[in-house]
Amino acid sequence: MEYAAVIVAAGSGARMNLGYNKVYYKINGVPILQMAMSLFIWDEDCKQIVVVTDNNDYRTHIKDNAKGKVVIAKGGETRQESVANGLEAVICDKVMIHDGARPYLDEETLMAVKRELESEEAVCVMVPCTDTIKKVEGEYIVETIPRNTLMAAQTPQAFSTELIRTCMKRAQDDHYVGTDDCSLVEKYSAAKIKIVEGSFENKKITTMEDLK
Repeated sequence: MEYAAVIVAAGSGARMNLGYNKVYYKINGVPILQMAMSLFIWDEDCKQIVVVTDNNDYRTHIKDNAKGKVVIAKGGETRQESVANGLEAVICDKVMIHDGARPYLDEETLMAVKRELESEEAVCVMVPCTDTIKKVEGEYIVETIPRNTLMAAQTPQAFSTELIRTCMKRAQDDHYVGTDDCSLVEKYSAAKIKIVEGSFENKKITTMEDLK
């Protein structure tokens, strides 16, 4: 199954206090973004990688060994705008949207997403929620939500390109900002979103603590 990957990497890294985009921070000498791209670079079914980031930063920090797959798209004011910009460049009928600050995606998870995307319109990588979640009103707990009904969303989140573009356009028209890409599909379509259980190792680098 051929697909495109949109790698969202347009953040500023403010919470890491680096003074530059955190995706260019190096782990064992390799930029986080390069690590996040690696599986898509070597997957022959991935025909295009749209990296949403500053072009000069990318050319300065990334060793481009993607064999002509990479297209650079400009970031937006929000993550959702950045994804929309990336989607404009996609040429494949299927697309995976992945955080550029998630460098630990494993091959098993990627292959599972691909298998499901062959027959599903939308697929989301998720992990079980391990904490007890409480609903709070004001300063008081009002309910404990059953943990077996809760999962935490990761990326990649994968879609029919037409479906996510349509939902993204409707969100833009409504000035609606979702919490992730799947939330737009939930709000603006009747498509079911298939889950793929991922790995707790597939964490997003947000603060310096995440590097420990």
